[in-house]
Amino acid sequence: QVQLVESGGGLVQTGGSLRLSCAASGRTEGSAAMGWFRQASGKERVFVATISWIDGITYYADSVKGRFSISRDNAKNTVYLQMNNLKPEDTAIYYCARTSRINLLTMAFVYDYWGQGTQVTVSS
Repeated sequence: QVQLVESGGGLVQTGGSLRLSCAASGRTEGSAAMGWFRQASGKERVFVATISWIDGITYYADSVKGRFSISRDNAKNTVYLQMNNLKPEDTAIYYCARTSRINLLTMAFVYDYWGQGTQVTVSS
């Protein structure tokens, strides 16, 4: 079992910044990548960003490219999502997830463990 705990969400004004954290614990060996997804009220969960535990390669959704940055601290088993220049359309519950796969990382179904989510609200 792998446990994922997100933190760092909150209320911020348009143009502001937040940094989300996702701490992994338990049987983390075999983890290949971590991803961040978000789900706005009444909408489907969508991909935001992903990072490889092995080589640090990252990939972003077009909607957040240039504003969000994903990083990792292998020693702490923690992944971060730095979110800058936030917009009202970024309002959502943000989830981190873990996968042992190295492909199709933008697809939610390849992730086998999920955190409980953290709310991000951007006011206009």
